[in-house]
Amino acid sequence: MAEKSDVVVIGAGIAGASLAAGLAPLMRVILVEMEAQPGYHTTGRSAAVFAPNYGPSGVRALTRASRAFFDAPPEGFAAAPLLTPRQILMIARDDQVDALQTLYEEAAGVSPVELLSAEEMQAQQPLLRTGYASAGMLDTGGQDIDVAGLHQGYLRQFKAAGGVLITKAAVEALTRDSAGWTIETRQGRFVAPVVVNAAGAWAGEVGAMAGAEKIGLVPKRRTAMVVAEPNGFTHRDGPITIDIDEKFYLKPDAGRLLISPADETPCDPCDVQPDEMDVAICADRIMTAFDLDIRRIENKWAGLRSFVADKEPVIGFSKCAPEFFWMAGQGGYGIQSAPAAANLAAALVQGKPIPDHIVTAGFDLASVAPDRAGIVQ
Repeated sequence: MAEKSDVVVIGAGIAGASLAAGLAPLMRVILVEMEAQPGYHTTGRSAAVFAPNYGPSGVRALTRASRAFFDAPPEGFAAAPLLTPRQILMIARDDQVDALQTLYEEAAGVSPVELLSAEEMQAQQPLLRTGYASAGMLDTGGQDIDVAGLHQGYLRQFKAAGGVLITKAAVEALTRDSAGWTIETRQGRFVAPVVVNAAGAWAGEVGAMAGAEKIGLVPKRRTAMVVAEPNGFTHRDGPITIDIDEKFYLKPDAGRLLISPADETPCDPCDVQPDEMDVAICADRIMTAFDLDIRRIENKWAGLRSFVADKEPVIGFSKCAPEFFWMAGQGGYGIQSAPAAANLAAALVQGKPIPDHIVTAGFDLASVAPDRAGIVQ
């Protein structure tokens, strides 16, 4: 017999877990996850920073609207603060200064940012190679995010509200009739009037099963690695330093340096592993920009970040598959925008207005619509 609920959410990463937690107090929700452990793929491999100036306009608005939750989550949500201060230093070579100035003009008045000279950047980031960058922007409002604390907090909320989590339940088929959606999984069959597609890198495949519009979702590999600090390094609370064109970043992390080439290599949805060429490219970019000699990689990994063409998320009901809800395409911004994105999605699923705190953050619903121009194929 099929198990019935009001909503089935596919995918228990940060997107699915946060939305399911918001819906569970109001209706019966089943959360199905293909892996044995929620967050195994992208969520569990994210070194997230709360960066209000990071991402396209819709993402930035959802990130701003998420700040209050990060600062004051519900009682018992997490054992420790979800945010820890981490300044963000965007750097630019001579040929990148125009891009830096554009970002500064967009951020000024919204975030605590200031332009820095080459000498001032050196004081903030002493590893920066002399002569590499000519200008920078320091954002003192950045924060490190406790990704595991955030994700587990949502899962605890979901279960406490009576939600049912079913793991090892890869979706094999989706059909719809007068009774609603039937979701065939490796752990059984589930029936619900509404199905939410929060399947991360697999969201395009789930959408195809449902006969939903093709949104052009592309999973992209992102590589990260950890290397040793140089001898005498004392700037462990220093900023995460990011190339203005997002070609690399470096962040002090627990006595080591976390580095990435910020790669976005199209990839089929899978248990992605780091590519040795990306590792070599990362080392080269970092040693070019910073006074480092990387001889050994202590740890390396890769994750998938899924984008549509305009890099905004896709949140809302399908226009061609009735009662099929998209919660996809979060790219590299899904953690920092998760609280507000979940609030938005929960309201839309229930047919309610957009919450006020999201509206006042300057959010435009059209920016995430599944049928918006430029993404539907």
